[in-house]
Amino acid sequence: MPARRWVSSLLPDFPWDTIASVKAKAAAYPGGIVDLSVGTPVDPVDPLIREALSSASAVPGYPATHGTPELRAAAVDSLARRYGITGLDPAAVLPVIGTKELIAGLPRLLGLGADDLVVIPEVAYPTYEVGALLAGAQVARADGLTQLGPRTPALIFVNSPSNPTGRVLGVDHLRKVVEFARERDVVVASDECYLGLTWDGRAVSILDPEVSDGDHTNLLAVHSLSKTSNLAGYRAGFVAGDPALVAELLEVRKHAGMMMPFPIQAAMTAALGDDTHEAQQRERYRARRDVLRKALAAAGFRIDNSEAGLYLWSTRGEPCRTTLDWLADRGILAAPGDFYGPTGAEHVRIALTATDERIATAAQRLTAG
Repeated sequence: MPARRWVSSLLPDFPWDTIASVKAKAAAYPGGIVDLSVGTPVDPVDPLIREALSSASAVPGYPATHGTPELRAAAVDSLARRYGITGLDPAAVLPVIGTKELIAGLPRLLGLGADDLVVIPEVAYPTYEVGALLAGAQVARADGLTQLGPRTPALIFVNSPSNPTGRVLGVDHLRKVVEFARERDVVVASDECYLGLTWDGRAVSILDPEVSDGDHTNLLAVHSLSKTSNLAGYRAGFVAGDPALVAELLEVRKHAGMMMPFPIQAAMTAALGDDTHEAQQRERYRARRDVLRKALAAAGFRIDNSEAGLYLWSTRGEPCRTTLDWLADRGILAAPGDFYGPTGAEHVRIALTATDERIATAAQRLTAG
């Protein structure tokens, strides 16, 4: 019998498993751990959303893979209202069972394989690379198109605002990516999960008319309600853009039974239709960011980028694992920058996703010396 080749053998070690000992050290600190390593929401889901979830809980039938017309219309309206995205057909919106699932599966859903190149940012959310590896595709880390030389990729992932760095790509940068993609028939998938959490300057979507000129061909924008509406546990996201690409994703996902539960669709529809709860949550994060930013500066950290998103991309000018130990000695857990690529090796990602009490505790520990 031939030896079985496990799919997991294609993938790197799960990064969070590598910081178990540091987490244990931080957890032993008097007063308990302040876990700023994972960007998981801690604030309650708005009653409006919970009521919508409950109202749909008695529906017994299978949900539609494409989502309800109400959900897709709410997504189109929210993108226009919140981010100025126009010209989007509701048929070109597809709900996904959390955007991590979509990103991990996208290269395979698009039929990519060993001969195809997937481009990811130099410092990147690990799932972009995982998606390429699962499809057996080649991977290149590049922040600029000139780094690709004569190679033509099949798929380019862009992420603005960035996880982990909080970097925002400007209109000119994104236009160059779109022009490159049009010239070479390349798909661009723009991870925009943090677009609603911009603190300094302005972040724009790949679908923004200033970037795309209203032509969404070969463009996909990936959006999540995990951060802006505290729906990480609901696995609520969607992809939108090129009608032909969305139709292809829909066709494959229908065969695979990749359907979002109907009550979650109802909850998403309510969340997308209400800006009040989103604005309130954004202000909670803004206040926490102000507290942590001041404390980190007082403790000798330099914060790079971090114009948007739920993280402070921070460094003490030393290997990130050394910084991780320094923080753990004070009962604080962060994510090491080498999770996200070799050029992150001297940074740590510090999340804003903790309660006000835990954020205040972290600030006190940081400034106590």
